[in-house]
Amino acid sequence: MKHFDCDVLVVGGGGAALRAAIAAKELDPECKVYVVTKGKLGTTGTTANSCSDRMAFHATLPHTEPGGEDAWKYHADDIYRIGGRVSDYDLAVILAKKSREAFEYLDELGVPFVKKDGKAHQFVTDGSKYARACYTGPKTAIHIEEALVRRTRELGINIIENSMIVRLQVEDGQITGAFGVNEDEEMMFFNTPAVVLGTGGGGEVFSQHVYPPGASGDGYALALNAGASLVNMEFIQIGIASVKTKLNCSGSFMRAVPRFINEDGEEFLARYFPEGTSLEYVYNIVFEKGASWPVSCEHPSSQIDIAVFKETMKGKRVYLDFSENPRGFSFDMLKPENRDKYASEINQPVSDEQRNSSPLARLGEINPDSIQWLKDNGIDLDKGEMIEIAASGQHFQGGVKIRDKGDTEIAGLFAAGECAGGQHGANRPGGNALLDCQVFGKIAGEAAVHHARSMKAEGWPAKPKPFGDLRQECIGEDKDIDSDKPLISAAELKREIQNIIGRYVSIVRTREGLAKAWERLGQLGKCHVDRAGMNIIEYYESLNLLPVAKAIVKACMQRPESRGPHLFFESEEALRPVGGNPDYEKYFVIRCRDGEFTVETQTPVRPREDGR
Repeated sequence: MKHFDCDVLVVGGGGAALRAAIAAKELDPECKVYVVTKGKLGTTGTTANSCSDRMAFHATLPHTEPGGEDAWKYHADDIYRIGGRVSDYDLAVILAKKSREAFEYLDELGVPFVKKDGKAHQFVTDGSKYARACYTGPKTAIHIEEALVRRTRELGINIIENSMIVRLQVEDGQITGAFGVNEDEEMMFFNTPAVVLGTGGGGEVFSQHVYPPGASGDGYALALNAGASLVNMEFIQIGIASVKTKLNCSGSFMRAVPRFINEDGEEFLARYFPEGTSLEYVYNIVFEKGASWPVSCEHPSSQIDIAVFKETMKGKRVYLDFSENPRGFSFDMLKPENRDKYASEINQPVSDEQRNSSPLARLGEINPDSIQWLKDNGIDLDKGEMIEIAASGQHFQGGVKIRDKGDTEIAGLFAAGECAGGQHGANRPGGNALLDCQVFGKIAGEAAVHHARSMKAEGWPAKPKPFGDLRQECIGEDKDIDSDKPLISAAELKREIQNIIGRYVSIVRTREGLAKAWERLGQLGKCHVDRAGMNIIEYYESLNLLPVAKAIVKACMQRPESRGPHLFFESEEALRPVGGNPDYEKYFVIRCRDGEFTVETQTPVRPREDGR
């Protein structure tokens, strides 16, 4: 076993993890900071691989509307109110107030934000009244990752690549170390008093998702196994995305008003709207879907997500067709405000006749780069090829429950970014995910340094407890398999979990479906898991999917109402979810004790009377 002595261990290699490591090292240059990432630094994880038509970083800057010293209040209110009042308001305040500092830091690192007259250009994103979204273009997240990687290397932070943390060591409610394994199956022990989890979300619990490989919710599993809590795990952003490229079909893709067809060539959207709904209404909803990409029960465009999901549940493949107009469509069907929105996005003007001719002509007018991007990635719209779509997992709103220092119930354990929970509610204004990584990444990194200093003053270090040999833990190499337990391969376990979550915990959630999911996950938990030739990191990722899936289902079962992306239906046949209930303006805290999942209902931190 390899041993490493460090002051702060950061788990993950994305935006939150790197910001935490940088903050720790900048605060204390003598601090021994280690970053453990499952791949090669700068190439794996969500931040390094995310693209959209115009990816946003939310920030309230001095020139941001509506202006004034208290502009941050509108930002904080959006996070909390649009989030359904099921997040901690004080964390929303931190995000809003720290957004300028976070932007300016990235700007200084050389992130190429688009500027006009020397100021960051900003636009309105999902769930916001005011324009706060800064951007570099489709690759905003990638540019942020590149800048953070450069700074990480400049500071000489210790990086351990192609390795995974598989267990946290906790003694008397305090982190005392972490165990890991590398791709060569060598065990590692990190003797550390402080761990920052920046592992991102758990998208791979879904059969359809837009995450890069490795998004197995490791931080959630590590926290649960260590005795920490998860919160808001039922709130997972799900939206329509390309099956082939994983590109979110938002923004201009919807504002071009394409045809939604199934594999039989049938335009099916109208069947999922109330009888008598006009095509004009349907097409305006499609247009407006561009500004409400993740499904949200509060927006009428959720009916489109429901239609796509239900069609796929019938065994039909579903496509966006840009080659011809939807049945009966003409551009003047769009409401004046929607036509104005379209006009504001024109990039390469065409004639009125061309604009009316096809969705492809409209997409080329407002976002020609997207057509080329798709072509470069194997979908040629100019040749009439269609985009196969599916409801796809995109972002976990909840996670490891944190407070204002990124701290958890376990002393020395911190979390930031998508791995953390409590700072977002049911919905999340677009652009706040990248912001969250930078704000709470810095906060958690600095808090970890302070904690490590205090522990050193008390006589650190501690000694590791025995963990056992990895090869003995991997059932496929264990000679003493309990014959009374069913055997399942790690690959089959992963497929089973994805099928369960994709079927019962996606767009349509019902009491009956969630009960089936919980029962089947319980059965899987009683199996021996055989590696069956899978590499060691993928094996542990597969194991982590089970507690993550259980936490999601357990949380969903507590909420028999609809809120944000949690759409709760009386039955699978129902076309519309049940409504929201003010009695459920609370969140559910999930813990795992001795393998048993428990739930505690808590009231979120509310705004003070002075709005701060």
